[in-house]
Amino acid sequence: MSNLKLGVEVVSAHDLMAKDGQGSSNTFVELHFDGQRFRTATKEKDLNPVWNERFYFNVSDPNILSNLTLDAYIYNLNKANNSKSFLGKVRLTGTSFVPYSDAVVLHYPLEKRSFLSRVKGELGLKVFVTDDPSIKSSNPLPAMESSLHTGSDSIQSQEPVEHVQKFLPNLFSNEKSRARHTFNHLPNASPAQPLQQNIPSMVTQSTVNYGMQEMKSQPQVPKVFQMYSGSSSQSADYTVRETSPHLGGGQIVHGRVIRGDRPVSTYDLVEQMQYLFVRVVKARDLPSKDVTGSLDPFVEVKVGNFKGITKHFEKKQNPEWNEVFAFAKDNVASSFLEVVVKDKDMIKDDFVGLLRFDLREVPTRVPPDSPLAPEWYRLEDKKGEKTKGELMLAVWNGTQADEAFPDAWHSDAYTSNDSSSTISSHTRSKVYHSPRLWYVRVNIIEAQDLVVSDKSRFPDAYVKVQIGNQLLKTKSTQVRSLNAVWREEFLLVASEPFEELLVLSVEDRLGPTKEETIGKVVIPLNMVERRADDRFIRSRWFNIEKSVSAAMDGDHAKKEKFSSKLHLSVCLDGGYHVLDEPTHYSSDLRPTAKQLWKPSIGVLELGILNADGLHPIKTREEKGTADTYCVAKYGHKWVRTRTIMNSLSPKYNEQYTWEVYDPATVITVGVFDDSHIGGSNDHKDSKVGKVRIRISTLETGRVYTHSYPLLVLHPSGVKKMGELHLAIRFSCTSLMNMMMIYSRPVLPKMHYIRPLSVMQQDWLRHQAVSIVAARLGRAEPPLRREVVEYMSDAHSHLWSMRRSKANFFRVMSVFSGLLAVGKWFGDVCMWKNPITAVLVHVLFVMLVCFPELILPTVFLYLVVIGFWNLRFRPKDPPHMNTKISYADSAHPDELDEEFDPFPSQRGPDIVRARYDRLRIVAGKIQNVVGDMASQLERVQAASQDRYHAVDSILCQNILLSARKGFGCVLQGL
Repeated sequence: MSNLKLGVEVVSAHDLMAKDGQGSSNTFVELHFDGQRFRTATKEKDLNPVWNERFYFNVSDPNILSNLTLDAYIYNLNKANNSKSFLGKVRLTGTSFVPYSDAVVLHYPLEKRSFLSRVKGELGLKVFVTDDPSIKSSNPLPAMESSLHTGSDSIQSQEPVEHVQKFLPNLFSNEKSRARHTFNHLPNASPAQPLQQNIPSMVTQSTVNYGMQEMKSQPQVPKVFQMYSGSSSQSADYTVRETSPHLGGGQIVHGRVIRGDRPVSTYDLVEQMQYLFVRVVKARDLPSKDVTGSLDPFVEVKVGNFKGITKHFEKKQNPEWNEVFAFAKDNVASSFLEVVVKDKDMIKDDFVGLLRFDLREVPTRVPPDSPLAPEWYRLEDKKGEKTKGELMLAVWNGTQADEAFPDAWHSDAYTSNDSSSTISSHTRSKVYHSPRLWYVRVNIIEAQDLVVSDKSRFPDAYVKVQIGNQLLKTKSTQVRSLNAVWREEFLLVASEPFEELLVLSVEDRLGPTKEETIGKVVIPLNMVERRADDRFIRSRWFNIEKSVSAAMDGDHAKKEKFSSKLHLSVCLDGGYHVLDEPTHYSSDLRPTAKQLWKPSIGVLELGILNADGLHPIKTREEKGTADTYCVAKYGHKWVRTRTIMNSLSPKYNEQYTWEVYDPATVITVGVFDDSHIGGSNDHKDSKVGKVRIRISTLETGRVYTHSYPLLVLHPSGVKKMGELHLAIRFSCTSLMNMMMIYSRPVLPKMHYIRPLSVMQQDWLRHQAVSIVAARLGRAEPPLRREVVEYMSDAHSHLWSMRRSKANFFRVMSVFSGLLAVGKWFGDVCMWKNPITAVLVHVLFVMLVCFPELILPTVFLYLVVIGFWNLRFRPKDPPHMNTKISYADSAHPDELDEEFDPFPSQRGPDIVRARYDRLRIVAGKIQNVVGDMASQLERVQAASQDRYHAVDSILCQNILLSARKGFGCVLQGL
């Protein structure tokens, strides 16, 4: 029987409904989970009760934990008739359960039981999973509903999470059969529809098999689309072309899949590529070749002009390699496979033995068949006679769907100089996951009893806050005392697992350039309290030690009888989304705390087919060539295709899958040249171009196959580096959940409760990109810093005259609708079109006579406009427009300024001229802002004058009425 248990801590409730007729309620909470029910104590006459009671539920089957739900009901107890009335409920699904280390207290808004129910308030819960065998489940609720339960089992212990992790990774990959109700959701959400297809996950690629087949037909002429109505002047060479390729599921024609007579392919968004796979496992009883009787064996695998080499072992006659080689059959110009075992030597490698295979006799393996079992083969000499030694290997035909494909040595990653498997490790396709980022909020309050070396003076103290390479400082204290007060708050970025320490150094400023360290406080981030909302975090006093080692030594603080103190409040803010890319191009908008994640709304599938017409990036063998690979980023998942060497028209044909949580997100696909092998540019990978596709522009279920131009802005202007052919499909699992997304704010709730300043966002985003780049750079093969920065637009915050112009005219295009309405109204007033003017006046008279028709008329007008504009909605995802971005009309000096690094490397005269130009632009902006302020002040003054005029008229009417009434009274007397 499993020891897995679900722990639920009922903390408190706020702002509940009054149900006892006296403005209060006798509240208690009932918990329902997996057929078990527990109940808290009853809090009498309390609309803001606090329980702090913990319960443990047995989990009958850990494999179905993600499909179970936890229901928490709040009731009011009526002691007169021993009945209960409903106050609200909270429902959580198993996908939101986390280990104890990640659990935080969340206040969930109460939901209605039915449409006519009236509820309000919040319920604070802390939900976690544990498998500690020492923890016993709580006593169940008695069978009689009327029996009162005034106690609960409160077991306080530290729950281990090591064994829990084996159950939790599957929680987010299972099909979601119910809607997950989490923090700040809309009530009565319709349940999410289960996925109709079984989505198998592989190491680098995953797809959905829709049962489509390929058919034979003539290729159609590519259709060119203008992505924007105002881009007619854009060069046709920069437009997106729709294609009709033959993919694994069939031929794609205008987004529809036409199935043929060929077998169904597992990868239905890419073309099938046939490969010859050779797995070299190990050898035994190899003969010795050196005079010393030793052997340094390695294996060469030859097919035609391609040759793959394993690593060699020194002085080992029974080596084990377990390496896989994949040869593209399109490039194989031979009918035989040769596997040669050699002895590594300084001058010339010695021959040991070989094996020959007829390629016509090689078996074919189709997943999900089990891997082909390797066999022992006796080596032969050059004459074909048996010799000493055996080699274990397996040979088969397959496609890129084979699980050996991602880790194999590829023939298209072959050069004449580098054909070993060691070089191949840098060219393989991989999947990466960026680290989970947190905001660290540090509130520095005060310090007491600061001790300085010079006893005759008061310290001019300030505090340095540091996490890794992030460093912030407080202001110097203005109080001439040994007790300093700052009350300053800082935000920094940290990533899981928390390897860095939070170090606070108290410094004494002795002069303009001289300072002295008073002491340090070191706080491990894994010991810092976490929160997912804006609840209060208690502050603590920390001992200030002389060194970092002393600050980390817990026993040292006990030995010291006196030490200076630092008053701090530190927490990990999980209610924010840590921005590591521009907000308008963000691929993920979820908060850090997993408890706040909503259920996914669909699946995004991307097929990276090929690139065509690439510009040469480097020179090899006196010919221009390129060694390119693609990187795709969406959410926390990054993917990297294999590197295709010596090709200006590489074929990748790799497919990947992501879960989608918000349609207002963007997937980014970039193409890079691998400079690690025979490259230049200081061994930095060169950018070829990138493509961005917004999920909200995709119709659900449609397959988009387009060829996107790779446009890169250079100091000389915009340049097309080639084209990238992609196939993309978005499958929505629940239309209702997707529509509900549009009714919620874009960013998590904390961004609006405690918003970050623009300066904070830019600085924190720069730190987040640095952390992600450092973490992905430690993988094998690494994603280099320049790749991460280019995909994340790390330098988009720098000044650019071109971008400023583009943004200004974007704003003007937004207001162009209002300006057009104003011009139309002016034409009506001037009777330029008599028929329109008569109709508008008739409508105005009708609305004056029947004011209740104003709102219906406005809404009807908006609906008609919406349906009218629906015809002009683009049917294909938009791409970069050189006219809107002003990339095709920017001045060379403006482009040179945009690519000038910071600080500037240009001469003083050029910098002075650019500064003067910036002053002119700023002066114009200053005048425009001043004119706008003057007009707004006139409107404000006019409204105030009108208010005073109306006020004076009312006063005069009151005085006249009073005089008239007083005169009537006098006449009566």
